[in-house]
Amino acid sequence: HLFLTRPTQKFYELKQYKKGIKAADAILKVFPDHGETLAMKGLTLSCMDQKEEGVELVRKGLRKDPRSNVCWHVYGLLYRADHNYVEAIKCYRNALRADKENLQVLRDLSFLQIQMRDTKGYAETRRQILALRPSNKSHWLAYAAACHMGGDMKTSTRVLQAYADSLTDEDPTRAPYERSELILCVFVFVCSPVH
Repeated sequence: HLFLTRPTQKFYELKQYKKGIKAADAILKVFPDHGETLAMKGLTLSCMDQKEEGVELVRKGLRKDPRSNVCWHVYGLLYRADHNYVEAIKCYRNALRADKENLQVLRDLSFLQIQMRDTKGYAETRRQILALRPSNKSHWLAYAAACHMGGDMKTSTRVLQAYADSLTDEDPTRAPYERSELILCVFVFVCSPVH
């Protein structure tokens, strides 16, 4: 049933909320107990100033499908919108129990961890993201920065060195200044104290 929520999610991401509600209603007409669709409809309604009804639908969706990463992620998004970051983090962790490799949930979790100044948790989440997508330069730098913020200069430097070692001069996609930027980044991390 994972494919069922895609149209609703797409309309939500595009902020086409009325179309999202219409898509959710079409799905719910055939599958009235589909938890993920209920949750997505609830999230969409909460963006349309129908927050109470939206929250109730998200909770109903979660009751119908308590193992769904989508339902937990949506519930976390509602908590985040209310600035209840502690509860949002709990929801994101539940979402990750269902899908450990969900990059969007990991990103959302990392943003809240740094918001809450949980530097150890942030570093661990950034490590998981890097393990999932090691070809992305930004994940290497984010993990190194997370280690630096947590006071682990040794790991931060090792991560940057490992990334620098992975760069080859023959790589046509790499800009000529990339290695020097990386050296500058190492210098800044090594020379700047963490407060």
